[in-house]
Amino acid sequence: MTERSFPGYDVLDKRDTPSWNDATRSAIDARLAVPREPRFFSSDEFATLEAVCDRILPQPADRQDPVPLAAYVDAKIFSGQLDGYRFDKLPPQGEAWKIGLAALDHEARDRHNARFRDLSRADRDNILREMQQGRLEGDHWQGMPLKLFFMKRVVHDVTDAYYGHPTAWSEIGFGGPASPRGYVRMDKNRRDPWEAAEGKPGQEERALVENKHVV
Repeated sequence: MTERSFPGYDVLDKRDTPSWNDATRSAIDARLAVPREPRFFSSDEFATLEAVCDRILPQPADRQDPVPLAAYVDAKIFSGQLDGYRFDKLPPQGEAWKIGLAALDHEARDRHNARFRDLSRADRDNILREMQQGRLEGDHWQGMPLKLFFMKRVVHDVTDAYYGHPTAWSEIGFGGPASPRGYVRMDKNRRDPWEAAEGKPGQEERALVENKHVV
């Protein structure tokens, strides 16, 4: 099993407690109900996106319900809930992703005569690493600056999807939206009673007991 920094803590245990109000519950319920099938991307693009997400932010192999990263990226673009800004050298978010996903498949076919999603993890990593370094070339990239696309679109969107999900909140000890309780003890190394206890070395059992009562 994967070791947890906040043993026994599940942020969703707060759902029906004073920590969350109706607005918070509604927002998180909607987040958890995001459709798993694509609505913006085609099925082929979505499969490539899933293969990208798997390498940008791999999740524990023993996690029974992984965060649906590709679905979150797709939903954000489909709903039009974008960042509110973009780099002028990059196309709009959805267009940039479509160019990038098609280009990754092009790279995979050129090198391995296979789709990107069918490559080994090592081969996918190699292509993504070269994208990160700006070393890929070809008309299929349509002049898109690869380093910028990798850092400000790929990494940004995938990590944003992950840390916007309650599974990640439980992993890092975050209590979710601060409504209605908020956070009171703001000094260094102070913790509100409704915040998770970190299982530091030698304190794992103590944290486990405390987290059973965190609501």
